Amino acid sequence: MGRDHNPVPGKWYESLDDEEVFKVLSVDEDAELIELQYEDGDIEEIDYETWQELDLDLTDEPEGWSSSEDDDDDDDLDDDDDDDDDWDDDEDEDDDEDEEDDGYGDRDDY
Repeated sequence: MGRDHNPVPGKWYESLDDEEVFKVLSVDEDAELIELQYEDGDIEEIDYETWQELDLDLTDEPEGWSSSEDDDDDDDLDDDDDDDDDWDDDEDEDDDEDEEDDGYGDRDDY
């Protein structure tokens, strides 16, 4: 094939044969697998041999690609973490109160 490109996570490529645009999500050198995400959101794993057979060109992130969707997922996780933190703080306060009560309740010398 005319253009050899190494798979680089985070980079966008266009298959010149079928004009599909995809992003490399990860490269597992040990397993020799490359994880791709297509413009429509589909995810696929291919092996290095298949990658080498592709006629690819580097391209820009597609217009309208919602990389903010990934950010929104992170925000959701952050919100969940905040909720967990609030719950943990309340529980810690209850534990502190229980420890104080337990410590005095066991003493006979006051």
